[in-house]
Amino acid sequence: MEKLDACIRNHDKEIEKMCNFHHQGFVDAITELLKVRTDAEKLKVQVTDTNRRFQDAGKEVIVHTEDIIRCRIQQRNITTVVEKLQLCLPVLEMYSKLKEQMSAKRYYSALKTMEQLENVYFPWVSQYRFCQLMIENLPKLREDIKEISMSDLKDFLESIRKHSDKIGETAMKQAQHQKTFSVSLQKQNKMKFGKNIYINHDRIPEERNETVLKHSLEEEDENEEEVLTVQDLVDFSPVYRCLHIYSVLGDEETFENYYRKQRKKQARLVLQPQSNMHETVDGYRRYFTQIVGFFVVEDHILHVTQGLVTRAYTDELWNMALSKIIAVLRAHSSYCTDPDLVLELKNLIVIFADTLQGYGFPVNRLFDLLFEIRDQYNETLLKKWAGVFRDIFEEDNYSPIPIVNEEEYKIVISKFPFQDPDLEKQSFPKKFPMSQSVPHIYIQVKEFIYASLKFSESLHRSSTEIDDMLRKSTNLLLTRTLSSCLLNLIRKPHIGLTELVQIIINTTHLEQACKYLEDFITNITNISQETVHTTRLYGLSTFKDARHAAEGEIYTKLNQKIDEFVQLADYDWTMSEPDGRASGYLMDLINFLRSIFQVFTHLPGKVAQTACMSACQHLSTSLMQMLLDSELKQISMGAVQQFNLDVIQCELFASSEPVPGFQGDTLQLAFIDLRQLLDLFMVWDWSTYLADYGQPASKYLRVNPNTALTLLEKMKDTSKKNNIFAQFRKNDRDKQKLIETVVKQLRSLVNGMSQHT
Repeated sequence: MEKLDACIRNHDKEIEKMCNFHHQGFVDAITELLKVRTDAEKLKVQVTDTNRRFQDAGKEVIVHTEDIIRCRIQQRNITTVVEKLQLCLPVLEMYSKLKEQMSAKRYYSALKTMEQLENVYFPWVSQYRFCQLMIENLPKLREDIKEISMSDLKDFLESIRKHSDKIGETAMKQAQHQKTFSVSLQKQNKMKFGKNIYINHDRIPEERNETVLKHSLEEEDENEEEVLTVQDLVDFSPVYRCLHIYSVLGDEETFENYYRKQRKKQARLVLQPQSNMHETVDGYRRYFTQIVGFFVVEDHILHVTQGLVTRAYTDELWNMALSKIIAVLRAHSSYCTDPDLVLELKNLIVIFADTLQGYGFPVNRLFDLLFEIRDQYNETLLKKWAGVFRDIFEEDNYSPIPIVNEEEYKIVISKFPFQDPDLEKQSFPKKFPMSQSVPHIYIQVKEFIYASLKFSESLHRSSTEIDDMLRKSTNLLLTRTLSSCLLNLIRKPHIGLTELVQIIINTTHLEQACKYLEDFITNITNISQETVHTTRLYGLSTFKDARHAAEGEIYTKLNQKIDEFVQLADYDWTMSEPDGRASGYLMDLINFLRSIFQVFTHLPGKVAQTACMSACQHLSTSLMQMLLDSELKQISMGAVQQFNLDVIQCELFASSEPVPGFQGDTLQLAFIDLRQLLDLFMVWDWSTYLADYGQPASKYLRVNPNTALTLLEKMKDTSKKNNIFAQFRKNDRDKQKLIETVVKQLRSLVNGMSQHT
């Protein structure tokens, strides 16, 4: 502690020394400070006065400063407002523009404006209420545009539905004019470098081609200035606008589906024909023009838009339509009975196909259908020509064509290719062997070929195919139509033997003319007959069949005529003595046969010989049946002798060679059965008959035991009733016994034949 106290005392001493050292300075500072005090009070007074004066001056400054601040704030606010207005004004201007576009129905531009508003302008002013109202209003505007554009599209669809026929008519006319002009140029070139062809006075009618060329060129000139396009007939702007609008709205698929769906409905309506379409060509034309108009519009839409109509869609639509069209045409064409209407239908189908083919649609199936319609056309032609042939046959007088001078001769030769040097050498007047129907039929066959050729035009077929068509259709005409008409004519009751003879002569000349018809077709098609696949005409068989039918009808009618004469026979079967001369009916019959066989000299030899032989055989059979008639109960020997006189006349007629060409007594053999039977009864040579029966060299080989028995029993019955043999029984009982014996032996022979059979 002492040390501490000592330390403290040391420190105090040091402090006292320090204070003593600085005390004077301290006193000087206090003195100075007192001096400063006085000056500070003066300064304070001055500062206070200055402050007062500053405060008084600052009050006015403060007032001005506040005014400046307020002005600066207002200026800043105004600047902000201007900036905001500069942002809003374009929005308002664009919205105003949108309203104007809506009012002006510029919907596509309006949609573009909406896009700009939404993407560019609205983000700048999205915080403002008016912008929100605008944003909320845009979807409604879009829906309004959708509805309006869809309404315009519906009006467009209705419009093109109404104008489809006009569009199609225009397109088909243009296609037809183009084709006619091309064909006309081709024909003109052919006529410049080709040759006129004659075949036996049959000329291919180039004058027809010249006339067609002239008219087609005139029509081309008349219609050159009237060429219209589908754009000239239809305003497509609605569909363009609607497509653009839906594209902008991002709903293009909906629009495409709606458009395609509506067009498919319209396609089905267009493809539905009227029930009476087949009655007139106008019905078919209206049907085709509507379809063409429909697909022309679709083709235009395909090429001017992207995606609305695709090639796959149009192909699908066309395939559906083509199947329906073919079914409709196949059904309705079957009702057509007028070949002219069928031909006009064919021409319409060709124009229809060519028109659509020009727009890129495949039409091969339509040309295949034309081959079916061609068969229908040929059928209608065959029916028409059947009537023509019937009229020709009705008007024919079935007598050779008389010619009195050279001019008439040339007229007939120009119509029918007839060549006969002997006839040419004869002096006038003279006659052609055929009747008037032959040249008329020949001309009509050529007209049929022309009519058939008309259908083959424009079918895009080769000359070989056309040649085959013509020959096949001509064959049908000959083998079916003409053959049927000839057969019906031959079988008509009013056609007599003279007419049948003339028909046979006519068919012979028509048959010879078939080679000229083949040449005629060859010169039309320029296809040689030597070509491997060339079809031949079947005229030879046709006319041969007709001739055979006519020959058969001659035999039948001749026999019928013989039956008519035989029915006039009036024998007294109980007469005791003959009249001494042949019966009147038989002499009339023989005279008739002589006159008929004179007419037969124009027939081929075999036909006349066959007819003569058939007539004699039929007469012999009829006379035999007369003797053996079951209703005839008795016959006297006088009646047998009278009957023998008639048979002798028949034999004399046969031996007189009414028709040349028979060898020896061939014709007389037709009466051999009657002759041997009558000889047996006239000579009463029963012993020889019975002894030689069955021998090849028998004198009465042709006498049948049954026939002899039947006739003998008729004579036996007569002897019983009239007692003719009474005297014989008294004077010669042996002869009566012989009759009984002969009857028994004949019955035995007949029974033996029955058992053997």
